[in-house]
Amino acid sequence: MTPTSISATLKRGLALFGVALALACPAMAAVTIGADDARLQYTGRIDFRQPAAPVLSWPASTIAGNFTGTSLAIRLDDRLGKNYFDVYIDGDLARPRLVAASQGSRSYRIADDLAPGRHGFLLVKRTEGEEGATTFQGLELADGGELLAPPPRKARRIEFFGDSITSGMGNESPADGPDHLGKDKNSYRSYASITARALDAEAHLVSHSGIGVTISWFPFTMPDYFDQLDAAGNNDTQWDFKAWTPDVVVINLLQNDKWLIDRERRVQPPPSDAERVRSYRRFVETIRAKYPRAYIVCALGSMDAVEPGSKWPGHVRAAVGQLNGAGDGRIGMVLFPYTGFNGHPRVAQHEANAALLTAFIRRKMGW
Repeated sequence: MTPTSISATLKRGLALFGVALALACPAMAAVTIGADDARLQYTGRIDFRQPAAPVLSWPASTIAGNFTGTSLAIRLDDRLGKNYFDVYIDGDLARPRLVAASQGSRSYRIADDLAPGRHGFLLVKRTEGEEGATTFQGLELADGGELLAPPPRKARRIEFFGDSITSGMGNESPADGPDHLGKDKNSYRSYASITARALDAEAHLVSHSGIGVTISWFPFTMPDYFDQLDAAGNNDTQWDFKAWTPDVVVINLLQNDKWLIDRERRVQPPPSDAERVRSYRRFVETIRAKYPRAYIVCALGSMDAVEPGSKWPGHVRAAVGQLNGAGDGRIGMVLFPYTGFNGHPRVAQHEANAALLTAFIRRKMGW
């Protein structure tokens, strides 16, 4: 199936099964559930400094839960009114309920026609830090509804450090459509999230469109950004790396370095090949210091950083070789092949890249 047909199919599905609930809905529920209820399961770098008002800012941050009753609404306070969320009911990943968040505090009706009995939900932040942060304010259930024990946590963990590719920029756009629209950005259908689901693993996506290792399209780079609790821009918040330790780390960076150094010539004089390798290696070493036991995958692609004749795969290969030679055998490399498509990868390409990454991690981890 082509990216265009996939996007068209998804849009038809959304039209049939509950599209863009972007407007505040009237009161419809008699049971309210606070955001600090222990039966809610959060995944991602969630800001719990105010436990009753947790903040979601990173792509693919999720909230899951089980409940009884015939209806579900969620309450969000969105900072900028630019975020999109998917809500999946009863594990049906083919029919998400799309929420286009309005600025400010609103209640969004997700479903009001459920069969009586037990149900599950998964709320996913499709968009990333550049669309701003969102405070989750809780749930609203039908009269007599009840929040149940959460689903069991997954035993495996993968953390991804990346740019717009990892965030899913433009992945739901038609092949000939624009790449930059928030409605077409879906981190839950990026290669990162697809890989995590295939491996039955929890995922943290630490990614930002336009970011690089040496230079970005804005004044901060991934070495400045990777340790933040809040994804909304460069800030002083600090993530506690002891709070969640991955088994596998995937780093997919350097696409923006390639553009800004080689095409845009924003760094003068341009760094030598040895300097490029050294900058990348230092970031990998920084991640290794945080996670001494994790297996690290240095990935690249599938945009033109891996096109025929590009030097950038060689830079990654050299850095990995140097680290392996220094005694770190738990670092490997995966290249996502260039397909000739010059936009951001669409969902079909993400799926193909996820298949490669999934197979590689299975071999290395015995999963």
